[in-house]
This record gives sequence, C-alpha cells and structure tokens, in this order.
Amino acid sequence: MTTLFIVDDHKIFRESLAELMTKQGFKVIGMAGNGKQLLELLDKSIPDLVIMDIAMPEMDGCEAAKIAMEKYPNLKILTLSSFGDEKYYYLMINAGVKGFVLKNAGINEVKQAATEILEGGSWFSAELMKSVINSMNKKTTTDASVKLSERELEVLKLICKGLTAEKIAEELNLSHETIRTYRANLLSKTGCSNAPALVLYAIKNRIIELG
Repeated sequence: MTTLFIVDDHKIFRESLAELMTKQGFKVIGMAGNGKQLLELLDKSIPDLVIMDIAMPEMDGCEAAKIAMEKYPNLKILTLSSFGDEKYYYLMINAGVKGFVLKNAGINEVKQAATEILEGGSWFSAELMKSVINSMNKKTTTDASVKLSERELEVLKLICKGLTAEKIAEELNLSHETIRTYRANLLSKTGCSNAPALVLYAIKNRIIELG
C-alpha cells in the first residue's frame, strides 16, 4: 500500500485529507503542521509521497522541500497550493517538487496527481498554471535564443503531458537511454533543473498552451 505524509498547518484540513486519501487506498503514516515537523518525521521513516502545503509557520514548504530533497533526493513531494503562492512556485520546483494541486481541487484530482508522481511523472493543476503563467508573462518575455530540434520539441511536449521517460520511449519508439539523452539536452539548453521546470519553460515560451 502506498504510504503518505500529509503536511499542513490546519489540523482539520490535514485530518480530512488523510481520511479522504485513506478511502482512496493510500496509507497515511505521518502528519505534520509545518516543515520542521516534516523533517523530524523523515528522520524516522520515508513515505512514498509527501503532500505538503507551502505557507506554514516556523518552516514553510519551500525551505522544508529544499532541505528534504537535499537529504533524501529520491523523495517525492506533491504541493498543495493557493493562488497567492505564485512567487514560491519556482523555488519549490527548483527544490525538486514534482507537482502542484490547488487546495480547492477534488479528491479525484489529488489521487490522480499522486498516482502520476508515484509513477515517475509530474502533475500541474491547469487552473493554477494559468495563474502562474499570467503572472510570469507580466514580468518576463519569451526566450528566443534557445533553439530546439523537432525531436527535442516532441520530447518536451510529452514531458509536459506528465509522461515518464519509459512512456515517452514507448510513444516515440526510441530507447530509454535515447530519451534520457534528449531530456538532458533539454535541461542543458533551457537552463532548467528538472522536468517540472521544463513544463513552466514550455508554457512561458508558448511551446505548449493550456486549454
């Protein structure tokens, strides 16, 4: 059974989410009210997935994610977000967070996001990403200096759909190692640190569009 930590400073929210996720077949093995408490839990056991808020007292989700990912690089984190948290998204992504779900999302979306991340993919709420990109577009321009090949664009678009390297290899009838090479080239050319950052890059530069 897939194990979870739930981290949120509102007790009623984390307990309600724990109950809902348990009904979806997950096993909640730890809950925390802030990032500091999460790190203490991680010193005792590592769950399959951490579902964590950003804005919390003592230690917020950004700092906790950064410290946790440095110490446990294979840890998977799904962030619970509010529209007011846009300024933290890049920090969370650079720390290694695999996805974002709005707090007003239904339990089915949370389950789907968790499943995608556990399978090696990523997940972004479309509504949330529109808000982030609108905010980014007011401050930045697209980067015309980066030239991607047709195959690199093809791989990037599949990454943006949340596909793992294995699924992309199957989709394009290429080897897993070839896809890993394309992914490494994309990260190098764009200056991104991971797949979620590539998703933001692709949307910001209008390589893909949110419907």
